[in-house]
Amino acid sequence: MQHTIRGTVMQSVEVTLDQGEAVYTEAGGMAWMTANIGMDTNMKGGLMGALKRVASGESMFMTTYRCESGAGFVTFTLESPGQIVPMELAAGQSMICQRDAFMVAQEGVTLEMHLHKRLGAALFGGAGLVLQKVTGPGLALFELVGEIVEYNLQPGQMLKVDPGHVGMMDPSVSFEITTVPGIKNKFFGGEGMFLATLTGPGRVWLQTMPLANLARKLIPYLPTGK
Repeated sequence: MQHTIRGTVMQSVEVTLDQGEAVYTEAGGMAWMTANIGMDTNMKGGLMGALKRVASGESMFMTTYRCESGAGFVTFTLESPGQIVPMELAAGQSMICQRDAFMVAQEGVTLEMHLHKRLGAALFGGAGLVLQKVTGPGLALFELVGEIVEYNLQPGQMLKVDPGHVGMMDPSVSFEITTVPGIKNKFFGGEGMFLATLTGPGRVWLQTMPLANLARKLIPYLPTGK
């Protein structure tokens, strides 16, 4: 299986499959494909697996795309302006990512919900109680919003981040929520009440335009009931 990412702010990924190879994605994730690709929409992992996916921001049903003869391709596109991040995961290797970041993966990759270990992070982190945990082996592709900045944190090295900018991280990275210092900073600084503290070791992927920020910018331009 091979993949090609095209574009800049509205990227697409073309996944090339040989006969018998397959990938899966959330229902409605495909943009176009060759005629020799078959589709099978199902409740992957059964009812409990489907409910866990819904809690993590994905659809209840997933669709598997399998090449039935020769070689073919399937193309998937982003849901919002951003970038596609490919990750070749070894057996048992996992990534923790924001809700709805999962895009498409090989059959051997598992997608499940991931709960914050700390209640404070769950309630105030801006990422919600439930994140996504994607585990190999196999290729997985993630969609993050805006431009992507990657850091490789050393043991004990910390970053303080507006929680909405946290897109993806290694499971070894500690994620905690702290309050913004100072009364004036809290109420007049414009950064909200909380910051995420990310502590290494491990890699983190930060996104420059959280979807919530983009939505707030668009609200004044949306048509009203009038």
